[in-house]
Amino acid sequence: MGLWEEHVWPGDPSGQTRAQRTPCRFQAYVPELLNSLDVTLPASLAADLVDVEQAVRSLNAEVPSPLAEVEAMARFLLRAEAVASSNIEGLHINVRRLARSEAAARSGVEMTDETARAVLGNIHALDEALAIATARKVITVDDLRSIHESLLRNTREERWGGAVRDTQNWIGGPSPCRAAFVPPPPHHVEGLLEDLVAYVNSDDHPALMQAAVAHVQFETIHPFGDGNGRTGRALIQLVLRRRGLAPRVVPPVSLVLASDADRYVAGLTSVRGEAIEGNRWLNWIEQFVEATGRACVDARRFVESVQELELGWRSRLGPVRAGSAASGLLAELPRLPVFTINTASETLQRSWDAVNQAVTRLEQAGVVRQVTIGRRNRAYEVIGLFEAMTAYERILASPAADTSIAPPARPVPSRPRS
Repeated sequence: MGLWEEHVWPGDPSGQTRAQRTPCRFQAYVPELLNSLDVTLPASLAADLVDVEQAVRSLNAEVPSPLAEVEAMARFLLRAEAVASSNIEGLHINVRRLARSEAAARSGVEMTDETARAVLGNIHALDEALAIATARKVITVDDLRSIHESLLRNTREERWGGAVRDTQNWIGGPSPCRAAFVPPPPHHVEGLLEDLVAYVNSDDHPALMQAAVAHVQFETIHPFGDGNGRTGRALIQLVLRRRGLAPRVVPPVSLVLASDADRYVAGLTSVRGEAIEGNRWLNWIEQFVEATGRACVDARRFVESVQELELGWRSRLGPVRAGSAASGLLAELPRLPVFTINTASETLQRSWDAVNQAVTRLEQAGVVRQVTIGRRNRAYEVIGLFEAMTAYERILASPAADTSIAPPARPVPSRPRS
């Protein structure tokens, strides 16, 4: 089982407050190693876990769309996951603002929106996690460093990317003595990370349980100076992809966890302690299974709403020749919610002229509209896609999954206007 170690904080002579400068004693938590973790799930929770794992498989296998469209919608859901994961850390941005910033960055426009830059880093971290899970049979500590490095690249904290801490950190409060939680001292970190990746490489537990356990263990270790929450939630995606549970579409679990951030933090905290080992994990695993199940249900609902949008786009556009630039662009629109002619041309691998003609046709049909990114850079935004995402966020934030029954329990974008 985990244990609490007592240590002395020497104080920070350069601290701005007396609390920061004053020496004191604190308790740091060292979690148990996962290589000997023995958790027996109650029959009801084991059955729920099997059902939700099947829901994740169904989300990947039964979405009735061509592969390109599934990948495009998976990409849009990944953006939503990045926004929600960042929201938990106090980085608030909506999907439209993020997409415009991403389009600007791809067009070489200097990005001044630091929040958008940080959330784009979260997308890069998720991309890196999924790429590692797809390419590697064995996950290493260096892979965790790589995910963290991707998260902080091109941000103000870039110099800390991938650097495992060698000092004591803490969560909340002016010093570890008055912190909400103190992770293990630095001399434990490398060994705990090696144990964590060994667990991730095993198949001893069901994939969903493994993702839940790996995530909370990573958050408890808190191995980096910053970005631990976002990196730890990327680890969820890595596990589900590596185990083959989500080969194409990973359910946006962070969207559900963000709907009740206090409960999420309480779930992480409940695992830390000296109670009987297996029992400490059950509440968190149950919460994680429940969140993943809801993420699957609502992701399917969102995919269906996008499919309805696409039917409307095709209806307004009229007959489209198979293999044409217009047909290809329609399928890619969820991947390119805001785009320029150049980025669409690169994505479709079609000529600039062919894509320009296709975009003109889509604009005339009311499928996309022209917007400006930067000062004078012309881009196009997909009509209706962000409104669908806003409605999706509002549903997730409602305790009843229906804002007409129960209002959102957290700040969310305003109701979309038609």
